[in-house]
Order: sequence, then C-alpha cells, then structure tokens
Amino acid sequence: MSKGLRIGVLTSLFPTPERPFEGIFAERRWVGMAGRGHDIRVVQPTPKVPWPLGQLFPRRFGDLERRPALESRTGLEVSRPRYLHLSGRAVGNAKRFARAGLDSLLKGGTTLDLVVCDYAWPAAAVAPMCEELGLACIVSGRGSDVLQAGGEAGLGDELGGFLRSAGAWFAVSKDLTQAMDTLAGSEGQGKGILVPNGVDSDLFQPCTLEQRSQFRAEFGWDDGDKVVLLVGHLIPRKDPLLALAAFQRYQHLTLSPGRKRLVVIGKGELAPELEAAIAVAKLGDSVDVIGECDALNLARHYAAADCLLLCSKREGRPNVVLEALSSGLPVVATAAGGTGELLEGGPCPLVLSREPQEIAGALASMLEGPPSRESIRASVAGLSWQASFDTLERLLVEHVRCGKARTIR
Repeated sequence: MSKGLRIGVLTSLFPTPERPFEGIFAERRWVGMAGRGHDIRVVQPTPKVPWPLGQLFPRRFGDLERRPALESRTGLEVSRPRYLHLSGRAVGNAKRFARAGLDSLLKGGTTLDLVVCDYAWPAAAVAPMCEELGLACIVSGRGSDVLQAGGEAGLGDELGGFLRSAGAWFAVSKDLTQAMDTLAGSEGQGKGILVPNGVDSDLFQPCTLEQRSQFRAEFGWDDGDKVVLLVGHLIPRKDPLLALAAFQRYQHLTLSPGRKRLVVIGKGELAPELEAAIAVAKLGDSVDVIGECDALNLARHYAAADCLLLCSKREGRPNVVLEALSSGLPVVATAAGGTGELLEGGPCPLVLSREPQEIAGALASMLEGPPSRESIRASVAGLSWQASFDTLERLLVEHVRCGKARTIR
C-alpha cells in the first residue's frame, strides 16, 4: 500500500485501567494496523448511568466514572465520551452510544476513510449515521455482540438493519459470518468475510521439560500432577459450573497416579457461586481459583499444564483455545460457535454433549493418551497475527475503494 487509511474504530470493548484484560485482542488488532502505517483513531463511548446502578451492579457499572476520558495505550489514543445509558432501553442506548462515538471521531473536522464498528452491538448503530454522511462503515463481529444481540436479547431486526446500512461486515469465525448474513436478510447471503484473530506463536509455545518443571514448582504443582486449566470470564455463557462438575467426575473416572488439579484463571459474576460449589463438593484441595493474569503468566500456565477445558454454551472463536493450541496444550471443548473451527481436523476432540459425565470421559481419554505437543501446535500454524492483518487490510482497502461511500471532508 502506498498510503495508509484513516480509520475510525468505534468499540464498546477495549482495555481500560480498571479492566486491563478486556478487549485485548481488539487492542492487538489496531496496534498492528497502526504499525502498518494506518492512522487509527479509537473511540470507546462510556455509559453514564443514573444513580444507583454503579452501586447495585459494580461489575458492570462500578468503574465507569473512573475511566479516563482520554488515554494513550500502546501508541493508540483512546477517547471515551460519555453517553446516557438507561436500563431497559437497548436500542436507544445503542443510538446514543453511536452518536457520542461518531461526534468524537469527527471532532475538530477529522477526515476519515471509514469507520469500523469493532464489536457489532451497540457500535453498528452508527452505520445509518455514516450512510447519511456518505462515510464508509464496516461491522466486525466477535461473539456475543452478534449471537446474544440477535438471539435472547431480541435485537436481531435492529442489528440486521444496521448491517444493511453498513453494506459490509466481517467476523472472527465462519459461524459468526453466517449469523450476520442471516441477520441482514436477503441482502446478506454470503457477504460476511472471515477475518480470524491471530496468535502470538512466540509467546504461546511449548516449553522444555526443564522449563515445565520450573514453572510447575513456581505454581506449586508436582511434576506428576494432572493439571486442567479453565481460562476465561466466569460468566453464564462460559459455564464454569459445568466445567467444575465435569472435573469432579473426571477425578472418579481414573485411577492414574498423581494429584488431579483444576486451575481456574479468570473472574466474573459467577465467581462467588463457583467458590460455593467448590466448597460444597469439598474440592478445595483440588481446585484453585487464581483470578486474571497477564499474557506472559498465562503463557507459562499453558506450557506447564496438561489440558485446557472449555465448556461454553456460546462462543465466537475463543482465543483461549487458539493460545492453548499454539502452546501445544491439549484441549477438550464443548461444541459452541467457532470452537469447532479451531479443532476441526486437529488432534483434539470436540465434545458434542453437555453432560458432565461425557465431558469427563473425553477429559480422561485426553489426559491418559494426549497427542504430541508438536502436532497440536501445527494445527494452528497458519493463524498468525500478520496473516490476520493481511486479510483485514485487504478487506478495508477494498471497502473504501469499492465506491459505496465517499470520504467526508
């Protein structure tokens, strides 16, 4: 490319000082595109909620007032204009989110080539506004922003209309592109483009036996322990309680020597319920809930563990599976969204049942006869961040050049 694009990124999911691990893959995407010479302007509109929502729902709203209005992160300037968020007014909230975001993107007469809605709901509500201005807009789907909005939230008609206004969309999994095509109706069939996330294969890679022993000693694990990781937000759609039930049954399925451990990395609204279930099942000596950790520490856990367990009800294309596979770590996962796309044709099984006993059986089989770490890593060898940036760059350049919208001045 001879000239970089001027890209406005409108998103509701991006790291903040209070939530540094949320949206890190969105950050990685746009840092990478900035490194390719594109001018990236990120806007994350922040809800201004009426009292006392911040006190009643601290996980969801409690830190919003502390978010900086302007922040520099890894070379990107992130603006966070406020908008009024009213409980039970999803469509109105989305439109207020979009208006605040677009006003911030265009503040001071900024010239853009296009706007990317990098988390479909609520950001896609900006598409009709961009259409009126003749400003190119494209929608990126990542998971719940499409599946929940178009499903149990009952916002499928609105999201479909926003997609039609944008005229183009992409997502991190085939499952999501198909869902977006369906939401867009007759105009959307076959239009969605797959732009998968990449993985840092230098960070997430197998380690030597010596390093593995060292990491295990640091974590308090013995070399003979069977260590199962559960990584992700402790929220209903990830179903950590099912993972706990499956692990408990796995303990009774095998007579292999060594201690069986479940290590939970993450936090979320189900943490108290999970801790209570651990106590009731008297699994305190076998299950550790250690909260969130940074990428380097997470990579060490992947390298030292024996298996990743994922029991999600709904997924986009889970980054934890991609990271585990790149680390050579065996994965046992339930069939949810794009998870199967990562495991398809590889050495790790996809569990079609949501019965704890069936999941436990798959876990026992994997731990007793795991595939080689080299074969696991090879299954995702083509999913680099550079390949992801290549695909995204071609898509955005083509969307700007296709003549659907003019650049505003």
